[in-house]
Amino acid sequence: MSVVPEFDDGTVVVQSKRRWTELFMLLIAWAIGFGGWVLTELNINHELPETWMTVGGVWLGMAVIAHIFVRIVIPYADPVILPIVFTLNGLGLAMIHRIDLVPDPNKNRMDTQAMWTALGLILFLTTLLVLRDHRKLQKYPYVLFIVGLGFLLLPLVPGLGMSVLGSRVWIRIGSYSFQPAEVSKVVLAIAFAAYLVDNRDVLSRAGHRILGITLLRARDLGPIAVMWVATMLVIVYQNDLGTGMLFYGMFVVMLYLTTERVGWAILGAVSLVGGAALAYAFFGHVRIRFDSWLHPFTDYSQNYQIIQAQFGLAWGGLAGRGWGLGRPGMVPLAWSDFIATSIGEELGVTGLMAVIMMFFILTARGMRTALGCRDEFGKLMVAGLSFTLALQVFAIIGGVTRLLPLTGLTTPFMSQGGSSLVANWIIVAIIMIVSHRNRKPDDDFVATVPADPQAQNATAVIPNGGTR
Repeated sequence: MSVVPEFDDGTVVVQSKRRWTELFMLLIAWAIGFGGWVLTELNINHELPETWMTVGGVWLGMAVIAHIFVRIVIPYADPVILPIVFTLNGLGLAMIHRIDLVPDPNKNRMDTQAMWTALGLILFLTTLLVLRDHRKLQKYPYVLFIVGLGFLLLPLVPGLGMSVLGSRVWIRIGSYSFQPAEVSKVVLAIAFAAYLVDNRDVLSRAGHRILGITLLRARDLGPIAVMWVATMLVIVYQNDLGTGMLFYGMFVVMLYLTTERVGWAILGAVSLVGGAALAYAFFGHVRIRFDSWLHPFTDYSQNYQIIQAQFGLAWGGLAGRGWGLGRPGMVPLAWSDFIATSIGEELGVTGLMAVIMMFFILTARGMRTALGCRDEFGKLMVAGLSFTLALQVFAIIGGVTRLLPLTGLTTPFMSQGGSSLVANWIIVAIIMIVSHRNRKPDDDFVATVPADPQAQNATAVIPNGGTR
């Protein structure tokens, strides 16, 4: 149990570990993911394969192992985060397996994604064991910034970067390909938090005040200028609108949260819109993205993917066709960029809204963890990481539903892609570590007894976390 400030009547509020609640929700998460896999097999093949017990047992074992590690290493962590992540990951695996059953030369996508899920879980557990105190990361802001920026721009290196479907966001090492921007978003979020906390006073107070508005000093514009240039390089030379928007948005929001100055947010928004307008005017691939968003039906061959996605969502309707009863394979990259439309076709708008709500709850729990953090670095780091997940979901689901221009981002925990899956599992580990420290009682805490023994609902808290 953890302690929060005492009320006037002498009541001390305590928080339980709630690990049994987490285990119960993990069992529900396992049932949802495995149930989708089972229903797919029954609706398509009309029988269960011989491996059904193995698949269910392995997925259940992974959930239980994660729970045991959390129970031992970070017992006070938020009990809601891990079950939501397992639910999303399980739904993604089930949908990728369903698309693998479409006649296609490549039928091992689920096996590959399951392998990346296992690796992501291993790195999640490793992070829990190694990173006991997140404040250690605050010591290296500039090193982390250089490393993160280097990873972000690594695909531009000749001979190392490679283009996939027009976007140069991958690198190839031997027979393996990797998307370094996924690692970069974790590293840069930590670097931004460390830098902004160290320079908070300068960024929030310095400047000339004119007509009630504090103007920014030219010398303080360096960080936002560097990120703006990096964003334009990603948009123009990597042909990746989504990644550029994601990183720049993360930096501007963290800058605003640190300084509480609207001027930073306005400057960031204006510079991003201005840069996007210049890219639209001078670079053809950016113009194609926007034209496909605004007028997709004017060129069926060019916009085949987004048009098929709209047809699939319309055919799914409110309740969906059912697991294995739709035709998501008709949408190119239905297992990756467009997995949200696959969910919408077979589980309906209702199922897609449920997925969006899970992402919303995950983000809300992350923001709640940030609000409860006792140090400014942890508060800003968790807020940045949580916002990054939310912005990524907004960008990709907004893109496939034509709310926004289409981006090349993945749906966290669901789309096929090892880089994204591993990075997001590490983000979850960091957030849960901080939430554990928030809820954990101080080691030097002593028994607290109400000043008025007759106070109603008075609760005394003892060092081992119990009450009497």
